[in-house]
Amino acid sequence: MTDVSENLSAALHQIRRAERAAGRPEGATTLVAVSKTFDAVDVEPALAAGHRVFGENRVQEAQGKWPALRALHPGVELHLIGPLQSNKAADAVALFDVIHTVDRPKIARALHAEMERQHRRPAVFVQVNVGEEEQKAGCAPAETDALVALARDELGMEVAGLMCIPPFDEPPAPYFALLQKLARRNGLEGLSMGMSADYAEAIAFGATHVRVGSAIFGTRPKPE
Repeated sequence: MTDVSENLSAALHQIRRAERAAGRPEGATTLVAVSKTFDAVDVEPALAAGHRVFGENRVQEAQGKWPALRALHPGVELHLIGPLQSNKAADAVALFDVIHTVDRPKIARALHAEMERQHRRPAVFVQVNVGEEEQKAGCAPAETDALVALARDELGMEVAGLMCIPPFDEPPAPYFALLQKLARRNGLEGLSMGMSADYAEAIAFGATHVRVGSAIFGTRPKPE
């Protein structure tokens, strides 16, 4: 049986150790506990342990899970880390505090329109397809500057930084380095990168948000 609170504590310890090894301040990296596909009962131990930052892949799943959990556990910060369709922009703006997957101008404009309508302004990350993989979401590295400029400068959105998912079967370091370079060029501090298998390495390249799921909650109970 998965001991979520113990796994959470171990992940936080590893993050602090990676920060020290990289010469970064303690607490420079936020752990986004990825609770996608897990039921509320599976998430409760992490909440009971005091963790408040969680990531979900799908708007509809999060709608069914988090309103009740938030009522019981004030202070939750909910991050959308999965692909977003423009027809879900209204729900995403209403529910999430941070959206990591702004990957094209259409999504940026749809989110901005909803933020204006709802008077709610979640922070956003621009997702970059660092490996330029056909099956993955994200703008091409060469398009990053233009998408950041649209979201931040033209639309006035709060662009916290950049997000990436490196190719699964390659060493992630070059891709983390690329995202760091693109962020610096655009004057952005936030770097959402690193998952259960490689978050310590991501921290060495300046990750400010690591998205860790299976190392905390165990094997996913449902197909994604």
